Amino acid sequence: MLRADALEALTTAGGGPPFLAVGTFDGVHRGHQAVIQAMLRAARADGALAAVLTFVPHPLAVLRPEQAPDLLSSPDQRARHLETLGVDALVELRFDAALAEVAAVTFVQEYLCRRAGARRAFVGADFRFGARAAGTAETLAVLGRQACGLQTGIVPLVRAEGGTISSTRIRKALADGRPGLAARLLGHPFALQGRVVPGERRGRTIGFPTANLVPTAGLACPAAGVYAVRCRIEGGPWLAGVANLGRNPTTGPDGPFQLEVHLLGGFGEDLYGRDLEVAFVRRLRGERRFPDLEALKAQIARDAARAQRLLLPSGCG
Repeated sequence: MLRADALEALTTAGGGPPFLAVGTFDGVHRGHQAVIQAMLRAARADGALAAVLTFVPHPLAVLRPEQAPDLLSSPDQRARHLETLGVDALVELRFDAALAEVAAVTFVQEYLCRRAGARRAFVGADFRFGARAAGTAETLAVLGRQACGLQTGIVPLVRAEGGTISSTRIRKALADGRPGLAARLLGHPFALQGRVVPGERRGRTIGFPTANLVPTAGLACPAAGVYAVRCRIEGGPWLAGVANLGRNPTTGPDGPFQLEVHLLGGFGEDLYGRDLEVAFVRRLRGERRFPDLEALKAQIARDAARAQRLLLPSGCG
């Protein structure tokens, strides 16, 4: 998949005028996937380049920083999800104060028509764009047709689990400790990813060595607690594990907020400095303080056994 920060890259990518799916696509949830899949079907039928236009950082981080949401995916995770769907090219346009002031009509004429050379654009029914979010999906359809004959596909919102799928709703499911609901709305498990950093090695002393990650600032996290998880090291096979997300109050109330992962099959190698992806399956319990390390060890053993029962029958681990 071509990944670029300028729309002009699409004109040299081959395949003629591109078909574009446009949006923030945070998390690439099932609603986003409906937009992208509509674009992909049309592009494949026409033999056109299937491209996604999105923005970095999230527009609210520029427009109203105090209201900027914790993101469901990093730019790299978003790119991987889009590539998995079959997207040919991804343009991550820098969203700054200047772009925020671009009028809706100018965005269509200058960005979509002239710079991207797009033939068709696909957006969700709730799409907004242009200065002060004045443009709607219907506005895009009118302006695109007038500017360059751009055809617009408006994709209905997707409903599931009793409501419309949205990034906001998924963040709430995570905050409520419901990763299963989040996964059903996303269409894939919610995962945190990062480099394994040295910890205090207490896990080794009680027979449960852990790989430690410090969650990236600005990314969403599930509620603190203990989770059954699936993990993979640098894109390798998924492995079963149990994880504690929080500050580990038994060993000290002022510890860093981190993710400690114990692989049920053992590490078998030094993971320091390596990339680890952790997908959350089910919350087993909240985080709590134990009277001593022996009590903590006994509870971790119960947590590990429960995670094993949940995960290993699925064939992962």
